[in-house]
Amino acid sequence: MTVATSQKLPYDWTIIIYMASIHLIALLAFLPSNFSWQALGVAFFLYWVTGALGITLGFHRLVSHRSFQAPKLLEYLLVFLGTLACQGGPIQWVGLHRIHHKYSDTEPDPHDSNRGFWWSHLGWMLHHIPADNDVPRYTQDIKDDPFYNFCQNFMVPIQLGLGLILYFLGGWPFVIWGIFVRLVMVFHFTWFVNSATHKFGYQSHESNDNSRNCWWVALLTFGEGWHNNHHAYQYSARHGLAWWEIDITWMTIKILEFVGLAKNVKLAPVSDNK
Repeated sequence: MTVATSQKLPYDWTIIIYMASIHLIALLAFLPSNFSWQALGVAFFLYWVTGALGITLGFHRLVSHRSFQAPKLLEYLLVFLGTLACQGGPIQWVGLHRIHHKYSDTEPDPHDSNRGFWWSHLGWMLHHIPADNDVPRYTQDIKDDPFYNFCQNFMVPIQLGLGLILYFLGGWPFVIWGIFVRLVMVFHFTWFVNSATHKFGYQSHESNDNSRNCWWVALLTFGEGWHNNHHAYQYSARHGLAWWEIDITWMTIKILEFVGLAKNVKLAPVSDNK
């Protein structure tokens, strides 16, 4: 894999404009005319749907790591919800995440935390990075799937469709809060897993990188903040290994397992669950 420093990488102006636009439009939420308690409720509900079910459960634990198996229809539903988080299409997201784990906190890592908090949180996305070219090699299991390709290629139109539904349900307040405020929330809370959990917290296991368990990131991301545990046991569906490490997504997987929708659930060794 070819490596280049951030100083030598060309800017991706499409992403820069995309990110800036979403954040700027989200500021319209501060106008009193755009606020309602219903709109706030829509934002938090969709934050859970797209962040918890889509990104954390779907993109991450199910598809990226195959820590459990689910019926294909449920997998597609979770992938669709993850696409609504607008963090890139599922193929790109999964590929870059797998590359991150293979090279964690070394130069080929797309968001190597040794380059600083800003780089690992957001900066890496604002450049054309070498890892983008390696995504097909790390997504052999999904890159030819028609549904994954639909979500990959039509992420923005899918989001526009959700925006139209919200507009007809509650006007511009629903759009501002349900799309833009919600996206900013999901963006930064997810990015904290790349940045904050490689800087703040404690290490319970040897993972050969800077990953740490950070309680407040775990709270914001439904259990993803127990990041040192995850890097030590990437295959494990459960990230909160100690009894006090609350992992909402693990509880969700247990419910799915109870009703027969999650099978072959992979776990860290029992001796490491304190």
